[in-house]
Amino acid sequence: MGTPTAPPPVKLIIALLSADAELLAAVIPHLQDSYGPVDLQSEVMPWNTTTYYREEMGEHLLRQYIAFEPLISPADLVRIKLETNRQEITFPASPTPRSRRCLNLDPGYLDAHKLVLASTKGQAHRLYLSQGIYAEITLLFHHGEFHPFIYTYADYRWPETHAFLCRVRKRYLAQLRTQRTP
Repeated sequence: MGTPTAPPPVKLIIALLSADAELLAAVIPHLQDSYGPVDLQSEVMPWNTTTYYREEMGEHLLRQYIAFEPLISPADLVRIKLETNRQEITFPASPTPRSRRCLNLDPGYLDAHKLVLASTKGQAHRLYLSQGIYAEITLLFHHGEFHPFIYTYADYRWPETHAFLCRVRKRYLAQLRTQRTP
Protein backbone atom coordinates (compact mmCIF):
# COMPACT_ATOMS: atom_id res chain seq x y z
CA MET A 1 0.00 0.00 0.00
CA GLY A 2 1.28 3.43 -0.93
CA THR A 3 1.28 6.43 1.32
CA PRO A 4 -0.44 9.54 -0.04
CA THR A 5 1.99 12.42 -0.44
CA ALA A 6 1.63 15.97 -1.64
CA PRO A 7 2.78 16.53 -5.22
CA PRO A 8 5.62 18.91 -5.95
CA PRO A 9 4.65 22.46 -6.89
CA VAL A 10 4.04 23.19 -10.56
CA LYS A 11 4.51 26.12 -12.95
CA LEU A 12 1.38 28.13 -13.79
CA ILE A 13 0.91 28.94 -17.47
CA ILE A 14 -1.90 30.93 -19.03
CA ALA A 15 -2.60 30.96 -22.76
CA LEU A 16 -4.06 34.28 -23.90
CA LEU A 17 -6.17 34.69 -27.03
CA SER A 18 -7.55 37.94 -28.45
CA ALA A 19 -7.92 39.86 -31.69
CA ASP A 20 -6.34 42.88 -29.95
CA ALA A 21 -2.58 42.87 -29.26
CA GLU A 22 -2.96 45.86 -26.92
CA LEU A 23 -5.51 43.93 -24.89
CA LEU A 24 -3.09 41.01 -24.52
CA ALA A 25 -0.47 43.41 -23.16
CA ALA A 26 -2.99 45.16 -20.90
CA VAL A 27 -4.28 42.01 -19.21
CA ILE A 28 -0.83 40.76 -18.12
CA PRO A 29 -0.44 43.24 -15.21
CA HIS A 30 -3.91 42.24 -13.97
CA LEU A 31 -2.94 38.57 -14.09
CA GLN A 32 0.28 39.41 -12.22
CA ASP A 33 -1.81 41.02 -9.47
CA SER A 34 -3.50 37.63 -8.99
CA TYR A 35 -0.70 35.14 -9.69
CA GLY A 36 2.61 36.96 -9.20
CA PRO A 37 5.27 38.17 -11.60
CA VAL A 38 5.53 36.75 -15.10
CA ASP A 39 8.97 35.28 -15.60
CA LEU A 40 8.58 34.07 -19.19
CA GLN A 41 6.30 35.04 -22.05
CA SER A 42 6.12 33.96 -25.64
CA GLU A 43 5.96 36.18 -28.66
CA VAL A 44 2.48 37.16 -29.81
CA MET A 45 1.63 34.79 -32.67
CA PRO A 46 -1.14 34.77 -35.26
CA TRP A 47 -3.73 32.15 -34.34
CA ASN A 48 -5.65 30.67 -37.24
CA THR A 49 -5.91 27.04 -36.26
CA THR A 50 -9.72 26.88 -36.29
CA THR A 51 -12.79 29.03 -36.82
CA TYR A 52 -14.19 27.97 -33.43
CA TYR A 53 -13.92 31.46 -31.88
CA ARG A 54 -14.60 33.53 -35.00
CA GLU A 55 -18.25 34.35 -34.26
CA GLU A 56 -17.57 35.08 -30.61
CA MET A 57 -14.22 36.89 -30.78
CA GLY A 58 -13.76 38.01 -34.37
CA GLU A 59 -11.06 37.28 -36.90
CA HIS A 60 -7.26 37.65 -36.90
CA LEU A 61 -6.83 36.25 -33.41
CA LEU A 62 -3.51 36.33 -31.61
CA ARG A 63 -2.03 33.78 -29.18
CA GLN A 64 0.45 34.41 -26.40
CA TYR A 65 1.63 32.18 -23.57
CA ILE A 66 2.81 33.45 -20.20
CA ALA A 67 4.39 31.62 -17.28
CA PHE A 68 4.39 32.94 -13.73
CA GLU A 69 7.35 32.98 -11.38
CA PRO A 70 5.64 31.62 -8.23
CA LEU A 71 5.12 27.89 -8.23
CA ILE A 72 1.64 26.66 -7.28
CA SER A 73 -0.03 23.51 -6.05
CA PRO A 74 -1.70 21.47 -8.82
CA ALA A 75 -4.82 21.64 -6.64
CA ASP A 76 -5.00 25.40 -7.37
CA LEU A 77 -5.95 24.75 -11.00
CA VAL A 78 -9.70 24.67 -10.30
CA ARG A 79 -9.65 28.00 -8.46
CA ILE A 80 -7.49 29.62 -11.14
CA LYS A 81 -9.72 28.40 -13.98
CA LEU A 82 -12.79 29.80 -12.23
CA GLU A 83 -10.98 33.11 -11.65
CA THR A 84 -9.76 33.43 -15.24
CA ASN A 85 -13.26 32.68 -16.52
CA ARG A 86 -14.52 35.64 -14.45
CA GLN A 87 -11.62 37.81 -15.64
CA GLU A 88 -12.53 37.12 -19.29
CA ILE A 89 -15.93 38.68 -18.66
CA THR A 90 -14.97 41.51 -16.33
CA PHE A 91 -11.66 42.68 -17.80
CA PRO A 92 -12.05 46.29 -18.94
CA ALA A 93 -12.50 45.97 -22.66
CA SER A 94 -15.43 46.68 -24.86
CA PRO A 95 -16.53 43.93 -27.20
CA THR A 96 -17.19 45.03 -30.75
CA PRO A 97 -20.68 44.74 -32.17
CA ARG A 98 -19.46 41.64 -34.02
CA SER A 99 -17.97 39.93 -30.97
CA ARG A 100 -19.30 39.13 -27.52
CA ARG A 101 -15.96 38.32 -25.91
CA CYS A 102 -12.62 40.06 -26.36
CA LEU A 103 -10.35 37.77 -24.39
CA ASN A 104 -9.82 34.06 -23.77
CA LEU A 105 -7.66 32.95 -20.83
CA ASP A 106 -6.76 29.26 -20.58
CA PRO A 107 -4.78 28.31 -17.49
CA GLY A 108 -2.78 25.17 -17.01
CA TYR A 109 0.40 24.00 -15.42
CA LEU A 110 3.67 22.44 -16.37
CA ASP A 111 5.67 19.97 -14.35
CA ALA A 112 8.74 17.95 -15.28
CA HIS A 113 6.71 15.42 -17.27
CA LYS A 114 3.67 17.12 -18.78
CA LEU A 115 1.53 20.13 -19.59
CA VAL A 116 -1.95 20.04 -18.05
CA LEU A 117 -4.77 22.35 -19.18
CA ALA A 118 -8.02 23.17 -17.39
CA SER A 119 -11.38 23.15 -19.17
CA THR A 120 -15.07 23.56 -18.45
CA LYS A 121 -15.88 20.96 -21.10
CA GLY A 122 -15.92 17.28 -20.26
CA GLN A 123 -14.52 14.87 -22.84
CA ALA A 124 -13.41 11.24 -22.81
CA HIS A 125 -9.78 12.27 -22.25
CA ARG A 126 -10.50 14.75 -19.43
CA LEU A 127 -10.77 14.03 -15.74
CA TYR A 128 -13.28 15.85 -13.58
CA LEU A 129 -11.65 17.84 -10.78
CA SER A 130 -14.41 19.83 -9.04
CA GLN A 131 -16.74 22.83 -9.40
CA GLY A 132 -17.36 22.09 -13.09
CA ILE A 133 -13.66 22.03 -14.01
CA TYR A 134 -11.88 19.24 -15.89
CA ALA A 135 -8.18 18.68 -16.59
CA GLU A 136 -6.36 17.07 -19.49
CA ILE A 137 -2.77 16.16 -20.09
CA THR A 138 -2.17 18.09 -23.30
CA LEU A 139 1.52 17.36 -23.86
CA LEU A 140 3.89 14.71 -22.56
CA PHE A 141 7.58 15.50 -22.07
CA HIS A 142 9.59 12.43 -23.05
CA HIS A 143 13.13 11.91 -24.37
CA GLY A 144 13.89 15.63 -24.27
CA GLU A 145 10.86 16.98 -26.10
CA PHE A 146 7.13 17.55 -25.90
CA HIS A 147 4.78 15.07 -27.58
CA PRO A 148 1.11 15.72 -28.39
CA PHE A 149 -1.80 13.32 -28.10
CA ILE A 150 -4.47 12.74 -30.74
CA TYR A 151 -6.70 15.30 -28.98
CA THR A 152 -4.02 17.98 -28.46
CA TYR A 153 -5.05 21.37 -29.86
CA ALA A 154 -3.18 22.48 -32.98
CA ASP A 155 -1.49 25.48 -31.34
CA TYR A 156 -0.01 23.20 -28.69
CA ARG A 157 1.63 21.26 -31.53
CA TRP A 158 3.42 24.33 -32.94
CA PRO A 159 7.22 24.25 -32.76
CA GLU A 160 7.10 27.78 -31.30
CA THR A 161 4.86 26.57 -28.47
CA HIS A 162 7.16 23.63 -27.76
CA ALA A 163 10.21 25.91 -27.76
CA PHE A 164 8.52 28.25 -25.28
CA LEU A 165 7.44 25.35 -23.06
CA CYS A 166 10.98 23.96 -23.08
CA ARG A 167 12.19 27.34 -21.75
CA VAL A 168 9.47 27.23 -19.10
CA ARG A 169 10.39 23.68 -18.13
CA LYS A 170 14.06 24.61 -17.82
CA ARG A 171 13.15 27.54 -15.55
CA TYR A 172 10.77 25.33 -13.54
CA LEU A 173 13.43 22.66 -12.93
CA ALA A 174 15.89 25.36 -11.83
CA GLN A 175 13.28 26.68 -9.38
CA LEU A 176 12.74 23.19 -7.96
CA ARG A 177 16.50 22.73 -7.47
CA THR A 178 16.71 26.08 -5.67
CA GLN A 179 13.79 25.19 -3.39
CA ARG A 180 15.43 21.88 -2.43
CA THR A 181 18.80 23.49 -1.69
CA PRO A 182 19.14 24.24 2.05
